[in-house]
Formats: sequence, C-alpha cells, structure tokens
Amino acid sequence: MVIMLFTPVILGALELANRIIMSPMTRIRAGEGCIPSERMVRYYAQRASAGLIITEGTHPSPMGRGYTYPPGLHTEEQAMGWRNVTNAVHAAGGRIVVQLMHAGRVSHSSLLPGNALPVAPSAIAVSGHVHTFAGSVPFETPRALETEEIPGIVEEYRRAAELSIVAGFDGVELHAATGYLPNQFQVSGSNQRSDAYGGSVENRSRFTLEVVKALCDVRGADRVGVKIAPGFTVNDTFDDDPAETYLFLTRSLNRMGLAYLHVGYDSGYGRGTAPPFNPIDLLRPAYTGNLLAVGGFLKGTGEAALAAGRAEAIVFGRPFISNPDLVDRLRLDAPLNPWDVNTFYGGDDHGYTDYTPLARSTG
Repeated sequence: MVIMLFTPVILGALELANRIIMSPMTRIRAGEGCIPSERMVRYYAQRASAGLIITEGTHPSPMGRGYTYPPGLHTEEQAMGWRNVTNAVHAAGGRIVVQLMHAGRVSHSSLLPGNALPVAPSAIAVSGHVHTFAGSVPFETPRALETEEIPGIVEEYRRAAELSIVAGFDGVELHAATGYLPNQFQVSGSNQRSDAYGGSVENRSRFTLEVVKALCDVRGADRVGVKIAPGFTVNDTFDDDPAETYLFLTRSLNRMGLAYLHVGYDSGYGRGTAPPFNPIDLLRPAYTGNLLAVGGFLKGTGEAALAAGRAEAIVFGRPFISNPDLVDRLRLDAPLNPWDVNTFYGGDDHGYTDYTPLARSTG
C-alpha cells in the first residue's frame, strides 16, 4: 500500500520529495547582529530529508525583532548567513523557505533600535511577560502605528523577500498567526483602528493582504505561503467572530494563487485557548489551493488527513527537534527520541544538533 506521506507533492513552484513538512520553530540561536550561526547551518542541514523546511520566525526589519537571539533578514550580512544554511540544505537534497515574522507588540523596547516602543495596530498591551536580555519583564503598551507608516512596513517585507533571493531560499512564508503583527491587524481584540486598516473584516485584513501581495510581486505567488491559526488566542489574539475573520482572509488568499496556506489548530504554546471549531474543517471548503495542516499529527493521523483530502501535506513540529531523521523514523516505524523542553530556546549545541540519528541509535 502506498503511504501518501512519503509521496512527492508539488506546492506551486516547490517540488517536494515527500509531504512531511518541518514546522517553523523558534530556537533563538543566531549570532550577534541576528546573523544565522554555524550551528544553525548544521541544525537545518541535519533535517533536510523533510519535504520542506520552514525556518524559524525571521524578522524583516529591526523593529520586527521579538527575541534575544533570533535570525533576521534585513541586511546583506544576514542574507549571507542564511545563504550558508540554504546551501547546506540544498546540498543535502532539501528544500527550504524562510518564514518572515514581524513581532509587532510581542516584543520589548530593550530589543528594539533606540529603545523604541514596539509598534502595533492599536496601543493595547499583551498580557504576561516577554523574555529580554535582563530576564522576564511585563509587556509594554505598544505605540499605535500612524496610517502613513504602514506602507513603509509593507516595503520592509518586500525588501526581506528580495534578500530571500540573495539568501538562496526556495520561497517565503508570511507568519500571520499567533499574535504577531499581521495577526494583530486581523483580529478585533488588538485592532481598534478607525482608518482603512481597522473596523470591518475587510479593513482588518488589508495589511496582511498588502504584505502578501508585496511578497508575491518579488518571489511570484507560487513561491509564497501564509501561516494562520484561526481562533487561537495565544498572545491575546481575541476576535469577536473568528470564523468570519478567517473565512474572509482565506477566500481572499485563495484568489492569489499561493504555493500553500499553512493552517494550525494546535498552538504549541501551552497558553491561550483553542477555537470553537476545527480550523481545517472550517477552511478546507473555502481554500482550493494547497493546504498544510499542523496540529499534533502522528504518522497515522497525518496519513488519514491526506487520504481524506483535508490537506496536501502535514506539518510536524517538536518531533523534528529531537529527530533530525524524522522522515526515516516514520517510514520505518522506528521509535522517536524524546525532546528536552529545557533546550528549546537558546543555548549551545546540546538539545539542538546533538540528537542521535537512527543509524547510530540502532547500530
């Protein structure tokens, strides 16, 4: 019997060897200047057997930074650091796209140029704390963007897409989920604007759609993906009618001919609440393009989703952290290495590039 997970698939211009996708996962191991490090080269190359690697969230501008040591893609130096990563992944036979993530209000002034306040659609703070170089501190109330500033942020995304070509990426993904800047515009709880970017669902979707268009203008729609997580409230992404909001956004994206839509229904954060609906079931009828599904899938449940036509590929997250050879392990029904949560964010090679491959663990 043919197992669909291991069959090739074409997502727009991306020809993939299998339907097992590596999820974007923040690891906070870039070097100074947010330049990808040598250990990042090893980390991604080890996982090149995935049909497609989606990188960790990568900020498209200095004001988009949200963590202590995240990678960026707004300077030539960062692009060349990423070039080392993409060269290694391609040499190992893999495909890789960069996820562009502007943190917006999910940041802190100590991480931003000139200690500027984070920016957002509206001056509404996220509840909880943010990790900074000085430790965990409460989120600040962000500065509401002026209408005339927004096109400049769209242009920052466009420049990052141009740098993604220099960096050798096969495409780009917009992070429009889990409370980062596009998502802050999308949902009514964080967007209380009264201009063309607030109020109606059409207006709240405008920023995301303008950014997607800019990415498509540079890379071609068939090399652009978008990640959304309908209805999840992580980072205070509350919405009065999430079904209406995400159906409108999905139908709008459906007309753009993207490589894929990446839909999550497992926040993976351990905080926030789940939606009152299954996002895949809600959006599958509205989206006729390629859909990537994420949500704590195992081999059997992922295969079932593919067989039922609920997705074209399945996204695996934490299993890829501790199993760089996850594709082979799933193929052979081999046991999986457990992951170490304490090494997820920041640190050295331990818990990052030192997990034992299958050949040595069974040898």
